[in-house]
Amino acid sequence: MTGGRRRRLGWVWAGLGAVVVSAVGFTLVAQIVGERTEVLVLARDVPTGQALKPGDLRVVQVAAEAGVVPATDRGTVLGRRTRVPLVAGALLAPGQVGTSAAFPPKGFSQVAFAVEQGGAPPDLSRGERVAVLPGSADTGANAMEDAAEEESADSSVAGTVAGVRAPESAGGPRVVTVLVETAAARRAAQLEHPHVVVLPAEGGESP
Repeated sequence: MTGGRRRRLGWVWAGLGAVVVSAVGFTLVAQIVGERTEVLVLARDVPTGQALKPGDLRVVQVAAEAGVVPATDRGTVLGRRTRVPLVAGALLAPGQVGTSAAFPPKGFSQVAFAVEQGGAPPDLSRGERVAVLPGSADTGANAMEDAAEEESADSSVAGTVAGVRAPESAGGPRVVTVLVETAAARRAAQLEHPHVVVLPAEGGESP
């Protein structure tokens, strides 16, 4: 084999090697970046049992992810009723909508509490795990501290905040709706001057 032929073969192998390396590199980059897909996300909060409207949803691009509704299925979910409370900014999952509401889930009930001023954190929001305890007409800081210390008392009820409604008048009570185990619903409804204390998220009392 002449020297010129050897050089030409060397260039060919070098070129093929570059192509292979480039292809492998592209594959690795694609795997790292991930394929992006258009999916549906909540544009605003939607309560349980309400039919989804066009303004409730928007489209975003995310890395390919299972268990969410693609933007191409927008027409199939509009008009269907929500099974659970939906929060703005959350990706929409297929099981969250249906022909009828399936909330509260089996074994749980919703209890609405009229919470006086100072009886709950001012920034209390849906989805937080809480304990509801009986209190006195004194809803100041001391009462809140006492309630927190009595968190494990038999009279307390643990659950998840399903909704918070602002007072109808200045200085009036807020209505805090809490999802609790059905077995504890009657006891929860009998709590006088309820105080709401936010609990650590890792507990297991609420669903």
